[in-house]
Amino acid sequence: MNQEENPLLKMSLQELWQLFPINLTQHNPLWKEWYEEERSFLLKQLPSNEVRLSHIGSTAVEGIQAKPIVDMLLEVKKDSSFQKLKELILQSGYLCMNETNDRISFNKGYTINGFAERVFHLHLRYEGDNDELYFRDELQAHPSVAKDYETLKLSLWKPFEHDRDAYTAHKTEFVKQYTLIAKEEFKGRYENNRPY
Repeated sequence: MNQEENPLLKMSLQELWQLFPINLTQHNPLWKEWYEEERSFLLKQLPSNEVRLSHIGSTAVEGIQAKPIVDMLLEVKKDSSFQKLKELILQSGYLCMNETNDRISFNKGYTINGFAERVFHLHLRYEGDNDELYFRDELQAHPSVAKDYETLKLSLWKPFEHDRDAYTAHKTEFVKQYTLIAKEEFKGRYENNRPY
């Protein structure tokens, strides 16, 4: 099925939020394995000199509950063609969720019957647009901050179970605060293209 034929793309945001509610689960050690397998798969599809692919989000942080969706950040060189990469990613089984001039988000594992066993979000960005790496590192390095983040997410889960935008908006201040701290703590960590 190609991108245009997928019935999910004809659904309203509210219909999608009903079909794909927010659900927090205990940390699953398989998430890291799923990331590694998907990373290996994607790197075979994409031009190797253009990318740094990283596991981000709460599934990359042991010990806290998370939505069972493996988030990945794909950073590419400033002169890369987003449209070329978009086509390659779509051919790899992903759907385009949203797109701007300098960011494209994709998903995989969303079906008309709900979530598949393995679900991925892939965030395509230009190199350096990588705040998520710093936030992840802050949570990994400081378990008490990670627990505070988990507490916040648990408080938002049920009130915003069917409203992802509001759920995300209510986390923004916390994420921004600790991203700034992390950028100071881990200054320079992501200035080269080493994978993390």
